[in-house]
Amino acid sequence: MMTDIKNKGRKVKTGVVGWPIRHSLSPRLHGYWLRQYGIAAEYLAFEVRPEDLGPFLKTLAEKNIIGLNLTVPHKEIVLPFLDEVDEIAQKIGAVNVITVQKDGRLFGTNTDGYGFLTNLKINAPQWTAEDGPAVIIGAGGAARAAIVALLDAGISEIRLINRTRQRAESLAEIYDDPRIIVGDWQDRSDQLSGAALLVNTSVLGMLGRPPLAIDLSELPVSAVVYDIVYNPLETGLLKQAKLRGNPYVDGLGMLLYQAVPAFRSWFGQEVSVDQKLRHYVRKGLAQ
Repeated sequence: MMTDIKNKGRKVKTGVVGWPIRHSLSPRLHGYWLRQYGIAAEYLAFEVRPEDLGPFLKTLAEKNIIGLNLTVPHKEIVLPFLDEVDEIAQKIGAVNVITVQKDGRLFGTNTDGYGFLTNLKINAPQWTAEDGPAVIIGAGGAARAAIVALLDAGISEIRLINRTRQRAESLAEIYDDPRIIVGDWQDRSDQLSGAALLVNTSVLGMLGRPPLAIDLSELPVSAVVYDIVYNPLETGLLKQAKLRGNPYVDGLGMLLYQAVPAFRSWFGQEVSVDQKLRHYVRKGLAQ
């Protein structure tokens, strides 16, 4: 749902909202496309506390902001502040893209599932949903997007594992699908037996966070290992997969692909993800 970018001579703005937000690569990513297509707009990073999100969203028109990305911790708490939320965002229970419509109404959608599945299909083309069960580590917003994407793709079973089992159980109850089976954290390594896909959607392994301690011995060597963490790009989990010979997918592609439909909704411009873009955005990790 594209916004109206007529702005009475003022440069329109887009951006990403989070708390914290300093290390986001989204300004670098969207800035690349804005320059590439000569679009007179800015993409900024807005550091907004959770309790200030509602008031901030009320100021979008006066700030000439036509669209936003949302990141941690705003994806779920933003829902009551939006005028319209599409079916996929309702299904996931989270919003990562806001478009300001011509009448000022705020429209929310979620492109994380699209980014998640597109990244998987392009970088592990041998994988299909029919290959076997998926194991998902984590129960946050990214897990929600991955679960919905995999269920819609026709996955036969999702083994959902989180450090706090109750949170995983609550998430499973939301989707009420018998294909989702909650496992205990202490049994996470055993849950890998017979799996065709392992996905880490948690922050474990991220720069400055504890590593994801998991033994891949039970995981078939044919299984795809997917870590949505992209800083560092090669996490401890991916290093393990690489040593074993498992095909693996890093998290940078998910960031890139989820941004494509967001950019289109704001500017009506089709953009693409290629190695030049990936290299440019990746350089931002060292800054």
